Order: sequence, then C-alpha cells, then structure tokens
Amino acid sequence: MDSRLTTTVDLAPLLLFGWQLVAPIAELPAVSVLLLIVAAATLVRLATRDIHPRSRRVLILGSGPMASKLIEALDGHSGRYTVAGIVDDERPAADTPAAARWLGDCQHLGDIVTRVQPASIVVAAADRRHRLPLQALLESRVRGTLVEDAVEFYERLTGKIAIEALRPSALIMAKGFRRQGGTHTLARAITVLAAGLGLVLLTPLLAALAIAIKLDSRGPVFFVQQRAGRDGHPFGLIKFRTMHPSKSARSEWVLDNIDRITRLGRWLRRFRLDELPQLVNVLRGEMSFIGPRPHPTTNHVVFMDRIAYYQLRSSIRPGVTGWAQVRYGYANNLDEETEKMRYDLYYIKNRSVWLDLRILLETVGIILFGKGASAVRRPSPSRSELVPAAALRRKDEPTYIPWLPSSTAGQSVNRQ
Repeated sequence: MDSRLTTTVDLAPLLLFGWQLVAPIAELPAVSVLLLIVAAATLVRLATRDIHPRSRRVLILGSGPMASKLIEALDGHSGRYTVAGIVDDERPAADTPAAARWLGDCQHLGDIVTRVQPASIVVAAADRRHRLPLQALLESRVRGTLVEDAVEFYERLTGKIAIEALRPSALIMAKGFRRQGGTHTLARAITVLAAGLGLVLLTPLLAALAIAIKLDSRGPVFFVQQRAGRDGHPFGLIKFRTMHPSKSARSEWVLDNIDRITRLGRWLRRFRLDELPQLVNVLRGEMSFIGPRPHPTTNHVVFMDRIAYYQLRSSIRPGVTGWAQVRYGYANNLDEETEKMRYDLYYIKNRSVWLDLRILLETVGIILFGKGASAVRRPSPSRSELVPAAALRRKDEPTYIPWLPSSTAGQSVNRQ
C-alpha cells in the first residue's frame, strides 16, 4: 500500500497540471503558476529518486540484537538501502545475520569507512561508554558521513519504535510528543461534528446491519465491553456482534474463537463494519477517530506489567482506527501485542495532521479491499516478523531490557 500511495501522491500534481493545460479550471494565472511549480518539483523528485545509490549504503556499528533488527529491516527495504557491513570489536556469532557482513573491529573504523564509502553510520552498540571509536566517528561526520543513533534510524525506517532497546532518557529528550493546544481543540470539534454527521448519514446502513445480525444468529445486536480509555478510565466500547455467545469461559483472542464467528460476522470483520457503532463512543468523548485501539480493562492491567512503556498508550484518547491497526492488524498473543505497541508509541510520539490523514487513507483502503480480517499485516515481512519472537529467541538469550519480564507467545489473555 505504501508504494501505491507514494506513486499516487507523486503523479497527482502532474495529472492536475496536464488537465489545467487541456481544460483550464481557472482563468487566474496564479493557479497555473502554482501547478507548474508543484509539477516541476515532482518531476525533479521522480528523476532524482534513484540517482544516488551511495546515499543508501549504511554501515552498522555494533553486532547485538539491535544490529540484527536493523539488518532485517534494511533487507526488507533493499530497494532503498544497502547494508555496507558491520563493525564491532567482537566477531558476531555464526548464526546471526551480522556474521557474514562483519568487516572488522572498531579500531579500524576509519579505514573501513574509506574503503566502503557509506552514506551513514548507524550506532547500534549496546555499550557506548568505553567502546565507541569517537575520533573515527567525528572524522567521518566532518567529512560528510551521517552518524545516527540506531533506535532513531530504525524508527524512521520502519514506522515503529524498538522499545526493547529504548532508554527512558531517549523519550524524555525526544522532539516529538508536541502539545496540540488550540489545534487539539479544533480537531476535537471537527471529530465530534464528523461523528454526528456520520451517524446521521449511516443510519440506514446501521439499521440494515442490525436487522441482518438478528436474522443471521441468535443473540444481541451489539457487543459492549469494558475497555481502558484515556488515563486508563474504563468505558463501554460498542461494536456489532460478530460471534455466537460463548457458553463457557474462553480466551478472547481471535484465533481462539474462530469457530464462534458468525457467517455475517466474518463479512463484517473483513470490512471493519462491526466498528461503526463506535461513532457513539466518539460522540461521548471516550474515543477519537484515530489513536491506539483500546484494550479490555482486564488486559490493561496485565499489559502494564508485561509491555514496556505501555502506560504511554493511555496518554491520548483511543481510536476507532490507528497506526498499529493499519500497519499490523490484529494481535493474537502477547508478543504480537508488544509488536503493535511499537507502532502505537511511534504514533503517540509523531502524531500530526498529516499522519492522521495517512492513517485515514490507509483505513479506507483496508475497508474497500476487505483487508480488515484477523490476519496480521506487516509492511516489510522478514524472518523475525513472520515467526513469533519467542520462537526466534534462544533459551539462554535475555530480553533486551533486563528489568522487563520476557513476554510469552500464545499466553492466554482476555482480548477481542
């Protein structure tokens, strides 16, 4: 979806300018001049996109878990970046992605930079107090080679934050988390207005779906569940019922309840139509259109203890859709919830009008193409993303943050 959206954004100004030449939409010369400028800028962008292959060569300093994540992410973006190699004092283990790309130790960093000519050096070393070759890094930076922090580079590359390697100080000093001020008040007013208008316009559809649900299976039309909202305050989230009522206690993970999904419910979930009643939650001020998806209150307590920085999700209103929802989809165990938390934290840190607009456009695409089912979506699949984290982790390998309990794949936690 990213490539198609980018192509559309690139070509739209050119098409508009061409249409202006054939059938002018305004007699004002300013419109033509503006379209000409935008079209010219777009042509320059398209023409220069692939001119500088050197600008994509990345040299990674360090060979720990963060370096392995970077290699996998860079390999997933092979058209944009190339891993020039790995530099670390200790030769990486033979079974790690960094083993075949090790170029030497930190003492020879200057010579390695001269030889491979990277555009940037990404510092992924775990211990930076006594191991960083500061002189070589400084000389490289002065000569035009970018020197970047691994966590920040990974965030920009993948649209998520590597919370395992993230230090609290990095968040405290981060440039994101901007206060919206008057913009927030205006956005909230527009949200409430849009939710009210949406309910009015969708009333015939909502009524038809309600009747169809009653005819399709026994049970109530709506499913109401206590979810954790802003600052952890509980509220009743409203959805169209998509499952048969359960006669016994079950985990609420989707994969554990596939047999309960009704015929109509499968279709509703695929096109996300079961979420439409949440417009009422938006009107009440319990939710927004865009934000982290609210979890059941029982899960909220568990995730607070098991997922790093999870409490930050409650700093804003939960959303009907969100960055994690369009980039990853549904989660069916604790490891997948942790993965979604990476995207949620990215959104909270970088949220803006433009990011919200992008999420809305991607959500519309998911609805139109029926990609809202329980399958997990990943923008750039790699081995670590296609296999649960617990399956990749060796038994004797610690988690990135020692003070966090390690997650357990497949653990039964209440979720729907």
